[in-house]
Amino acid sequence: MISQLSWKIGGQQGEGVESTDRIFSTALNRLGYYLYGYRHFSSRIKGGHTNNKIRISTEPIRAISDDLDILVAFDQESIDLNAGELRMGGVIVADAKFNPVVPEGIDARLFPVPITKLAEELGTSLMKNMVASGASWALLGLPLDVFNGAVEEEFGRKGRAIVDKNIEAVKLGSDYVLDLAGGPLDDFKLQQADGKQKLFMIGNEAIGLGAIVAGCRLMSAYPITPASEIMEYLIKKLPKFGGTVVQTEDEIAAVTMAIGANYAGVRTMTASAGPGLSLMMEAIGLAGMTETPLVIVDTQRGGPSTGLPTKQEQSDLLAMVYGTHGEIPKVVIAPASIEDCFYDTIEAFNLADQYQVPVIVMTDLQLSLGKQSCEPLDYNRIQINRGKLVQDVPELEDKELFKRYAVTEDGVSPRVLPGEKGGLHHVTGVEHDETGRPSENANNRRRMMDKRLSKLNGLYIREGLRTDAPHVSPDLLIIGMGSTGGTIDAARERLNNDGVTSNHITVRQIHPFPSEQLKPYINAAKQVVVMENNATGQLAGQIKMHVGYGDKIKSLLKYDGNPFLPQEVYQACKELI
Repeated sequence: MISQLSWKIGGQQGEGVESTDRIFSTALNRLGYYLYGYRHFSSRIKGGHTNNKIRISTEPIRAISDDLDILVAFDQESIDLNAGELRMGGVIVADAKFNPVVPEGIDARLFPVPITKLAEELGTSLMKNMVASGASWALLGLPLDVFNGAVEEEFGRKGRAIVDKNIEAVKLGSDYVLDLAGGPLDDFKLQQADGKQKLFMIGNEAIGLGAIVAGCRLMSAYPITPASEIMEYLIKKLPKFGGTVVQTEDEIAAVTMAIGANYAGVRTMTASAGPGLSLMMEAIGLAGMTETPLVIVDTQRGGPSTGLPTKQEQSDLLAMVYGTHGEIPKVVIAPASIEDCFYDTIEAFNLADQYQVPVIVMTDLQLSLGKQSCEPLDYNRIQINRGKLVQDVPELEDKELFKRYAVTEDGVSPRVLPGEKGGLHHVTGVEHDETGRPSENANNRRRMMDKRLSKLNGLYIREGLRTDAPHVSPDLLIIGMGSTGGTIDAARERLNNDGVTSNHITVRQIHPFPSEQLKPYINAAKQVVVMENNATGQLAGQIKMHVGYGDKIKSLLKYDGNPFLPQEVYQACKELI
């Protein structure tokens, strides 16, 4: 029996690939397996090759696998594009309708199943995804009743008749392939999972859940890949908590609406990708000048311009840190796991309120849309901090305005909500004095700039660096961000087998940069590799600028739209050292 296995389904977009993957992985999750998924999809509503890959394991995993055990193919293109990943003796379950052929040089077992024909016998070819699911599930020798339970969950809202038809489709696929193969494949039988309850979600859903728990009651946003699922999740969930989602006409309206709602005291967020973030830049400056809390999620994708809207990239770092005109304090944090997406979103709302600044949560497409197992969330960890929100304003002299932008020791001024007795003050995007009145006085300008920019002095969030540093003086230190952490650890296992000692750091506080915390690890390592999905080494540049050691740091870059594979990282590190 094996402890892990990799499964992929491919076909044309709109052909049922996504729903097949969803039901297959839901059933595996019910059995207690750890899962890590990656979606490769076209930037079209229908048509164009798409595939979903799932790594299944009895132990926690945070990276896709290099190879592939089972490929389910709805067309020959799916075989031609993906068969190269199959390990020796791998399996292809393909629709017999297109007379599937295994490419030359590929050592794989082909099981042609009349997937479309069996579905049509039930009344519609739409159920071919269930026939295919049943066939691949049966080869693993897993209990069919668990899979049928996932089918009921998927189609239950459509009525019993639809559920029964789909269950029948599953059985047809299962029976046909078992007859073809002579039973389940012994070399593909998975060890029993621990059976423990696990959450199974994408990063965007975890962000949405974190926003609700943080007290967010309004999201203003414009749909964009790969951020739209945050909006879709909150559309369903926020009304249950007295909140709502407003789809605005563009990202400029979305961010300014969020600023206005936050000024009024409602915890509000917006989410977008690189193109939308570009449109928000002027308004982010407004939030900085007016010292209004603001939470923005940027789900990075391939750029520039429309670029690769459905592919992996980490190229917005410099835009998030330096994109606004002028100089304002802001915070940029980068979750590295599904759990981080939940907890860091809550932390983002707290930081925005505490420091009265824009906070950007930086994710990437793989983390945002890759469905993964995670342990149950600990709600006892959660604390809400609204910062210096004043509710009982001391009585002021007649016609005296509230000093909303008062110069304080820590740079953070007391804040009141509109309508608070004694809280009357000006709000403007031009430079102003402590009461908000416009002022171009040179001394006042220096005082206000110094006040705002001093807010974040010494800020270091919990786990701003996540470290795995067992070696005092390692041969290699690998640094990454976002979704790359699990891939780095998988590569390090292979390096360790070769006798190469290594440490790993995931940078989770991007700005202000945690220079002092990172410096000792870089100093101790013989060589440093910074791994990131962009062409210019943006994270490496920040490290060199803030920490130094430019002669020791080497970049490992990938910018073809695909995430790193463990084998790629292993090979590159071996060559670099």
